[in-house]
Amino acid sequence: MVVIAFDVNETLLDLQPLDEILGGRETRTRWFAQMLQVALVGGVTGDYVDFPTAQRNALHMLGLDHAEAIAATMRRLPAHPDAAPALERLGDFTLAALTNSPLEVAHEQLESARLSAYFDAILSADEVRALKPAAAAYRHLADHFGVALDDVWLVAAHGWDIAGALTAGCHGAFVRRPGQAVIPAFGTPEIVGDDLLQVADAIRGTAPTLGA
Repeated sequence: MVVIAFDVNETLLDLQPLDEILGGRETRTRWFAQMLQVALVGGVTGDYVDFPTAQRNALHMLGLDHAEAIAATMRRLPAHPDAAPALERLGDFTLAALTNSPLEVAHEQLESARLSAYFDAILSADEVRALKPAAAAYRHLADHFGVALDDVWLVAAHGWDIAGALTAGCHGAFVRRPGQAVIPAFGTPEIVGDDLLQVADAIRGTAPTLGA
């Protein structure tokens, strides 16, 4: 069995509603990058930091407020227009969501965006206290389905997530959301697309070799 896992924030869900709270796209991008840095430091040091704590710390470090408004908005982000059609196109595969958001938040996000019904499982790296791109997050997904890491594809809009998946032994499919790029040092994902529909079509094109 092949499992196709989707990152959630920015890959499936549009972060643009946060721009109004944070004062624009540039500030939102800085905040998200700072949040990832906090989470990654937690992973490297072994002092686990969950995603909501990383979000609040990043706001504090940038001298920003609005923690409650951001937390509430994160739970009801809209889906990108290409998300549902791409998931529907891959409906004969085993599909999963794999996110750094806490599991409760992930379920609420995907329900609000009307995407949850597409997935066979919704999983959080928080369940194993090892946020992506830690290898344990991708192993958590593989273990849930009882498959090898080589049977897992990760679809994501973040170079660091693709890097983590490739390093762990998964396959990668990168979607070029604005401002995002693959990290060359960690190899090239098998699939790169300008949107999720391109990625879905490319995955379907490999279906005979995937054993779908």
